[in-house]
Amino acid sequence: MREEMERFQHEVTAAVRFLAARLGLLPEIALVLGTGLGGLADRIEGAQVIPYQEIPHFPHATVASHAGNLIVGTLGGKRVAALQGRFHFYEGYSTRELTMPVRVLSLLGAKTLIVSNAAGGLKPDFAPGTIMLLRDHINLIPDNPLRGPNIDGWGPRFPDLSAPYDQALMAAMLRCAARLSTPNVTSGVYVAIPGPSLETPAETRYLRQIGADAVGMSTVPEVIVAKHAGLKVLGVSVVANVNDPDNFKPILIDEIISETERCGARLQELLVAFLQEI
Repeated sequence: MREEMERFQHEVTAAVRFLAARLGLLPEIALVLGTGLGGLADRIEGAQVIPYQEIPHFPHATVASHAGNLIVGTLGGKRVAALQGRFHFYEGYSTRELTMPVRVLSLLGAKTLIVSNAAGGLKPDFAPGTIMLLRDHINLIPDNPLRGPNIDGWGPRFPDLSAPYDQALMAAMLRCAARLSTPNVTSGVYVAIPGPSLETPAETRYLRQIGADAVGMSTVPEVIVAKHAGLKVLGVSVVANVNDPDNFKPILIDEIISETERCGARLQELLVAFLQEI
């Protein structure tokens, strides 16, 4: 395990050095663009696009809806690095591997992580297209990116997650939503499951009972690494579908992507206004 961690540290260091030499001005904000939300990258000004396969030791995106580019430029007046496409536990990556991009961006100097995803709604009063700001999460992925020897220069052995999502950032996002009259913006608890199979009716009922408001297959590992590295975090879920476990309908991934893309314009406007405010 120690040799494995030393190898991973070497790979992260190589990626950091490569990007530091390529980027010039380094990003202050890291963005993870989830399923159906990659279009926000088109709004980045002065964009420098680096395909993941050019970055030493970076994972490769295998999901069709995830482009697989690191895009660095200016958005809302802030220097950002957008991960256009993320990695998932269900693709076969360990959570340490799939969070490597967030670790690299933290070591390049990013101080804030904005992470987005498409999610299934669990609250009966949610509707497709709801934008849910994450106020907490539940991790049901059977792995932790910090498992194994700790690298003290990266963060503490036992990072505090009493407040995984920054309250001030969430308040700023809600103020922007009110100012823009953005509909269906709320907050809630996100639960991460391993995937790739979608939830059964019984599983949906269970996830509701343990306190989750939306469910997805990502985000939590990235947040754990971000908190370990001392970053402030804002999490955003686009609720693409809502299922009643007592009247269950088939969940189709193409419909999830389509609904998320339809909501994308609203979320893009909201995120740009948020970046301008902070």
